[in-house]
Amino acid sequence: MIRSMTAFASGERTTPWGTLSCELRAVNHRFLELGTRMPEELRALEPVLRERIAARVSRGKLDLGLRLRPVEGGGELQLNRALLDQLGQLAQDLRTGFPELRASLTELLQFPGVLQSRGVDPAALQVEVVALLDEVLDGFIAAREREGAKLVAATLERVDGIAAIAAQVRTLMPAIREGQRAKLQARLDDLAQPVDPGRMEQELVLWLQKLDVDEELDRLDSHVDEIRRVFAQREPVGRRLDFLLQEFNREANTLGSKSVDKRSSQAAIELKVLIDQIREQVQNIE
Repeated sequence: MIRSMTAFASGERTTPWGTLSCELRAVNHRFLELGTRMPEELRALEPVLRERIAARVSRGKLDLGLRLRPVEGGGELQLNRALLDQLGQLAQDLRTGFPELRASLTELLQFPGVLQSRGVDPAALQVEVVALLDEVLDGFIAAREREGAKLVAATLERVDGIAAIAAQVRTLMPAIREGQRAKLQARLDDLAQPVDPGRMEQELVLWLQKLDVDEELDRLDSHVDEIRRVFAQREPVGRRLDFLLQEFNREANTLGSKSVDKRSSQAAIELKVLIDQIREQVQNIE
């Protein structure tokens, strides 16, 4: 299933220590990049959570937010006296160099780790956090797949357009070649000196070979088949699509550079428009 890199999911879970909430959002990114926001009592779980996410997500810039709201009336706190004494001593030491520095007790108590909830079981809390993350990940991936299905439909519509343009150019080429042959013949007929027929035919063949785009059209058809095959895969395909778009663009540029007819020139322009539209879409595919 093709997935978009843009998604959002959230969830809550009631625990003996309060309400645990989780949010996971993402935007497109070339690699997997995860940022976290969580209270100090959950910070020790970060490596486990990162590993859990990386096992199911391969690309995207993700933001994970965790919060634990204590039970009303049950949030008994304990003071980390050693840390508070250390902060107080630090404030006194700094006052020598910064006389205007003032640190109130309230400000010191707000420092992470000074006040801690009493009675939290770290192992049990980890189980709750991981279970909630798994639920949110399920919703997150489902949202990515729904958006991915829309991206696939829009992209394949434009891929069909590329195939149609390639078929149109292939149909036009015999007439374009014949028209160029006629133009060249008319110019030669206007020359004062007669031209050797054998030499003229040789030069004409060489010139028409330079205008030949059959190979470019064949490669375009091949890339169309490949991109359709890629969309049928289940594993992440974003990087493969990036490569295919480079190949599409190369063939469109060559077609435009070889064009001597406004119809094939217009076809090359339309190809590049479709390729740019596809590039904007696949940048958001995992």
